[in-house]
Amino acid sequence: MRVYIYLLFSLLIIGCNSDSDEVDPIEDSIPTSFNPTPYNLFTGGFTPPDIPADNKLTIEGVKLGRMLFYEKKLSKDGSMSCASCHQQEFAFTDTARFSLGIHGLPGSRQSMSVFNMAWNTNGFFWDGRAPKLRDQSLMPIQDPLELDENLDSVVAKLEASAIYREQFKKAFGTAEISAERMSLAMEQFMNSIVSVNSKYDKYLNGIVALDSNEERGRFLFFTEFNPGFPSLSGADCRHCHSGLNFENDRYMNNGLDSDANMTDEGRKKFTGRQNDKGKFKVPSLRNIALTAPYMHDGRFQTLEEVIEHYNSGLVNSSTLDPTLLYPLNNGGLMLSAEDKRDLIAFLNTLTDEDLTTNPEFSDPF
Repeated sequence: MRVYIYLLFSLLIIGCNSDSDEVDPIEDSIPTSFNPTPYNLFTGGFTPPDIPADNKLTIEGVKLGRMLFYEKKLSKDGSMSCASCHQQEFAFTDTARFSLGIHGLPGSRQSMSVFNMAWNTNGFFWDGRAPKLRDQSLMPIQDPLELDENLDSVVAKLEASAIYREQFKKAFGTAEISAERMSLAMEQFMNSIVSVNSKYDKYLNGIVALDSNEERGRFLFFTEFNPGFPSLSGADCRHCHSGLNFENDRYMNNGLDSDANMTDEGRKKFTGRQNDKGKFKVPSLRNIALTAPYMHDGRFQTLEEVIEHYNSGLVNSSTLDPTLLYPLNNGGLMLSAEDKRDLIAFLNTLTDEDLTTNPEFSDPF
């Protein structure tokens, strides 16, 4: 009997000690050491980008940025994240003409794609109002039409999470959570999203060949408009959509509206300069087949409409780009139905399926 009581008493003591020493399994399972291991950015045939010297990519920084990109705590009601309007399957854009925020209210411009940001150095958003990608990352959080939250509230919500405290520590060396660190982490993740493995990239590397329609579309894309020799004339797309990323990191007026009908003044709204009226950031044409609708206001639903705009629908205005004024004053690009078909065939070779399925860019939760 005494032995039984002693054993029972011992078990009770052990049980009490176990309860008092219990460790949060989430906290205990996460390493707490700072890990500055660099992130290996795969750039394919691209020249390596100039990553900001004060925010080099690290494995843990990119991981934290990815978590924040998909984190719904960044919105006031916990219903949306950055990824709600920048969806991986659509090359990190939205299929809606104007994305709806947490209150069901639409924005005024179509969501831009988020890939190959590391090669953009001339501002962000359609009007370039964010000088750096880290600046851009915080603006939708505070926009009343988007996530409608304030940064102090977001920080408080993240501070309440053991997982985030530890991840900030691994990324930055301490568990301090701040809006600045959030922006740096999200900049790292967005700079890690690359699209460098389309059929066109494989063609350039000699791995695949383009079919006859794609090859003719390639010729039209890169060949200048020449009204004097229609048989040799091209669509002259490369003046604006140049280089491996098929963009020029500039702001241009592409002939959508006259001065009188221009309801969105574009970059002028940010700079105040009259010569910026109607100018918008030139987007990359990579993955263009996935990113409808098109233009800053999503007015075109199909690539056929886009090509027809440049073929015969250009509208003159005070800031129309001179390269577009030339075909406008010479009867348009004179593209045939076959030309348009082949151009679209070539544009389809710019689709990168790796981008849309790469688990490194997907929702981590």
